[in-house]
Amino acid sequence: MRESAFLVLCLLLTSTTSQITVASDGCQARTFGQSSTVCECNATHCDSVGLVRLPAVGNFLTFLSSQAGSRLQKEQAQVQRNSSGTALRITLVPMQKYQHVKGFGGAMTDAAAMNILSLSDGTQDQLLRQYFSPEGIEYNVIRVPMASCDFSTRLYTYADSPNDYSLLNFSLREEDVHMKIPLLQRAQALSSRPLALFASAWSAPGWLKTNGALIGKGSLKGKPGGKEHKTWAQYYIRFLDEYKKHNLSFWGLTTGNEPTAGKMTNYSFQALGFTPETQRDWIALDLGPALHSSPYAKTRLMILDDQRLLLPYWAKVVLGDIHAARYVHGIGVHWYWDHLAPAKITLTTTHNLYPEYFLFGTEACSGWNKLDPGVRLGSWERAEAYAHDIIEDLNNYVSGWTDWNLALNLEGGPNWVKNFVDSPIIVNQRSDVFYKQPAFYSMAHFSKFLWEGSQRVGVSVSQHTDLESTAFIRPDGSAVLIVLNRSDAEVTFELWDQPVGFLPAAAPPHSILTLLWARS
Repeated sequence: MRESAFLVLCLLLTSTTSQITVASDGCQARTFGQSSTVCECNATHCDSVGLVRLPAVGNFLTFLSSQAGSRLQKEQAQVQRNSSGTALRITLVPMQKYQHVKGFGGAMTDAAAMNILSLSDGTQDQLLRQYFSPEGIEYNVIRVPMASCDFSTRLYTYADSPNDYSLLNFSLREEDVHMKIPLLQRAQALSSRPLALFASAWSAPGWLKTNGALIGKGSLKGKPGGKEHKTWAQYYIRFLDEYKKHNLSFWGLTTGNEPTAGKMTNYSFQALGFTPETQRDWIALDLGPALHSSPYAKTRLMILDDQRLLLPYWAKVVLGDIHAARYVHGIGVHWYWDHLAPAKITLTTTHNLYPEYFLFGTEACSGWNKLDPGVRLGSWERAEAYAHDIIEDLNNYVSGWTDWNLALNLEGGPNWVKNFVDSPIIVNQRSDVFYKQPAFYSMAHFSKFLWEGSQRVGVSVSQHTDLESTAFIRPDGSAVLIVLNRSDAEVTFELWDQPVGFLPAAAPPHSILTLLWARS
């Protein structure tokens, strides 16, 4: 079924351009039979939100994206001195202060790099600008897989020579040196601020594992403190060393992608199993001391890197041990089973138990569910799902949110096990264009406006509403409110910021709305 759908999509892509319209905001909109549109970009044309300047006190900006076709549509309006009497009032409560933002971004997988590099130089530059430049949506976080994952075209690690416990033959591969590293360098050159890179490993070399293979159910041989565990810890240090030679430093590391996958299931792609107990002991005896005695002692170490339904238990096991906890800075969570794990009893409970450790979203994508797989060009439902999860996470102490592949092809790959999924940007190599999905704009409503260092503050709502919202004070003192309307009706409201006044607004059906204003 997936193959036949892919053929139909290819036919659509090579058909007449009568499906293309150019909106007033510069989006060259294309329709592919989904609930909304994509914006098509090439080397010479792409819509862009541009530089956003804070309006003068007494004015505010709104940015609207909607199922109907708005894409970060910008409007300016005046703050009102008196209430309009609108039934729904959202009140900013700045004295209620919560977590600070680290940032938002995506992953530079092998697949993402291959897709970006499949385009002409000019179109590559356009795509990178859309993500990282001040005129684009200003991603400041990039996840970097350590060696291969399912979004690679082959299986490999950096130390495939058996019994190389001293890692004498450790070396980066062509996917790093010729693909990911040059693109990371270009992204950093485009960004106006340092990018926060963090790395995750999928599997140790097979000769270090109980099953002798990169895939399937397997964990490290031996016990924490033993030579296999120490070698795996040094593998992390060597990775950081090699990337440093290319002037790339890492803000963070995770203890390994989805540790339950290699422990509880016979996973079809790369995995390394840990229980919370073995992860605790490996950190305490091996990885923590290795990092502490290296030049990377300040690199942020995140545990879990798996589903939030494992919280708070996983955190209790690892962080309840003082020997492991002293090396840990945060907790990474994936979004895939969030509907089974209420945020308050997982995220907020964990924060309340361990408030000194940050929570961070390390992976998410649409199209992973076999009931709705692969690429859906123009799906607004997937944009709403992103915005809903980000708002819920932010309102429950998460400090950042990382999408999965930065770019995929029309099929949702390449992926060596055909585990095709969706991405905010889809590349059409044949036409030398890329499509900015509704999910791209969903991410933009957060990444563009919630600067690193922004602090979440309270909001109070006057009555029950379908709107979902979150509010922040940015480092310069300005304020941001982000509103999601997943209902079929427009919702009119006013925002009251006591020292400023009343900000009248309306959220159209199935829309995301960001408000930005100066407070003094």
